[in-house]
Amino acid sequence: MTITDRVSSRRTTLVLVAHGSRDPRALTTVMALAERIREQRPGLAVRLGHIELNEPLLTDTLHELGEQGGPGTRAVLVPLLLGRGQHVKRDIPAAAARFPALDARVAAPLGPHPLLAETLHARLVQAGWPERPAGSGAGSGVGVGPRAGARRRHAVVLAAAGSRDPESAADTEAAAGLLAERLGVPVVPAYAAPTPACPRGVPEALEVLAAEGRTRTAVASYFTAPGRFAGQSAGAAPWIAAAPLGPHAALARLVLLRYDQARSAPAPAFRRILSSV
Repeated sequence: MTITDRVSSRRTTLVLVAHGSRDPRALTTVMALAERIREQRPGLAVRLGHIELNEPLLTDTLHELGEQGGPGTRAVLVPLLLGRGQHVKRDIPAAAARFPALDARVAAPLGPHPLLAETLHARLVQAGWPERPAGSGAGSGVGVGPRAGARRRHAVVLAAAGSRDPESAADTEAAAGLLAERLGVPVVPAYAAPTPACPRGVPEALEVLAAEGRTRTAVASYFTAPGRFAGQSAGAAPWIAAAPLGPHAALARLVLLRYDQARSAPAPAFRRILSSV
């Protein structure tokens, strides 16, 4: 990062946009992620805003930024969301549009991205996933996991929230593919709240894998923070269940990447990031 980039980033606030949850651990988690981001980018102003359920609400954060900075204050809103659902496409841009004096840009959602696969892998290992060279993947150094013989018994269900938006489902499918490539075992996306666009529930995915002889199936939590859906998905696990993504260093790097992409895009072009990532 050049000196010019550092100065520009200090003038542009990064607003983390969390969904919000009644689980008190969710707020603690996103605040810890904000601290990790500040550690990785000293001098960057990082604020937090929630779509619902928790304070500060996103609209309150944007109002405060506009009041403190005046017209032309710059902000990049980075959704702590993992796909292109309605919150990313409509709700967050609509909140930003309520403050026309604020130069606000909405970054792309976090997923899919290899840094998410890195974070998911780390959480699985913490939960007890075997950290040994994985058959054909061992020579490449790409990933770790069960030995070749045991790989036939291992699998992962990638548990996500679910959405009515088919593009959100496509993003989760792509994230599952990235994790499967890293682990060298099947990774099946499934949803805590199935919809027509995301029809496969977590218990159903587990049953299918069990019928295929996958006796060591882990549940990977495709949620940024603890909450009802994350707990519900973990409770269905027949073996191990990983913690949500949380304040992992790789997740913080991904947030900063989305921030940089949105901040540096030409004004007419940054809106296209959502459809190009």
